[in-house]
Amino acid sequence: MYSNSPGGGWKSLTRNQMIVIAVLGALLVYWLFTRGGNMLNPAWLMAAAAIVFIALPLHEFAHAATAVALGDNTPRIQGRLTINPIAHIDPIGAVLIFFVGFGWAKPVMWNPRNIDMDPKLGSILVAIAGPLTNLALAFVGALLLGSGLVNNGMGSQFLFSFIQINVLLFVFNMIPVPPLDGSHVLFALLPGDTFKLRAQLAQYGMLIIFAVIFFAPNIIMVPTNTIVRALFSFV
Repeated sequence: MYSNSPGGGWKSLTRNQMIVIAVLGALLVYWLFTRGGNMLNPAWLMAAAAIVFIALPLHEFAHAATAVALGDNTPRIQGRLTINPIAHIDPIGAVLIFFVGFGWAKPVMWNPRNIDMDPKLGSILVAIAGPLTNLALAFVGALLLGSGLVNNGMGSQFLFSFIQINVLLFVFNMIPVPPLDGSHVLFALLPGDTFKLRAQLAQYGMLIIFAVIFFAPNIIMVPTNTIVRALFSFV
């Protein structure tokens, strides 16, 4: 982010741009002190690559496919009804997967007015399709790991990291704060007009999300670890 207008520099940035730059800087510091060693771990790098090139595209494809199945062709028109990673990858979100273990892809745009059912129910179905895909991928990974077919150290580490990141993405995306998928579920379940609440949460959504990450990580990590343990106990 930068400005090429006269008087450019830090003061020329918008508040949201300043927030994003500050947060990315904080994430980099966090990574250096907590996860820097992961970049030297081939199993972690392979798992992160699998998330970026397989899990995230499937997550967004699930959103798109659900919306199209319900009657809205917007994702198809915009070229998002595909598992081609190029259509879905967001560079910053992809880099963060490698650095801190979570990130994002380009959001799928769709129009609830075009679907053939109640828009609120449709919004819930489209919203949860992506996170449930991550949960399903984690389940498949747990089945493979539990089957004993992969019994070498690097392969086991790869699968465990793949499972953990997918579950983390499931939990992270279900936080009911814009722009995450959980917010669409929240607004669909609330009665009456939610426009004002939606606008307020959208304005401070990223601040809330990163406040959770830095100051209350257990909101994410406790359910993540619980689900991972449950997956292994099931298989």
